[in-house]
Amino acid sequence: MIISIVILSILVVALGYTTFNLLRKFEKQEDILASYLNYLDKISRVIEVSDTKLKQIDAKGTFKSDDEVGFFFQQIKGLQGILNEFQLKEVTVDYAPKKKTQK
Repeated sequence: MIISIVILSILVVALGYTTFNLLRKFEKQEDILASYLNYLDKISRVIEVSDTKLKQIDAKGTFKSDDEVGFFFQQIKGLQGILNEFQLKEVTVDYAPKKKTQK
């Protein structure tokens, strides 16, 4: 009887420690993920503003000439097109457990 109590006590302490340790690690990872998402959101906003400004500049079509300026502007537009592919899409993550409906 005493042996089983000692074994169960050691098991409870060990499991409690591992649970607490995993909880700390998980919370650190959540913080890192939140900072990454914040960084990516800022980059996405910069890309969006850059695209808007580039379209605003090109609205008159003044850079469509075949000289060096026109070539350079076309290259910038190509780069902006590539950057537009990296914009974040609206994604919402809900970590809350879903409520069960009662019948």
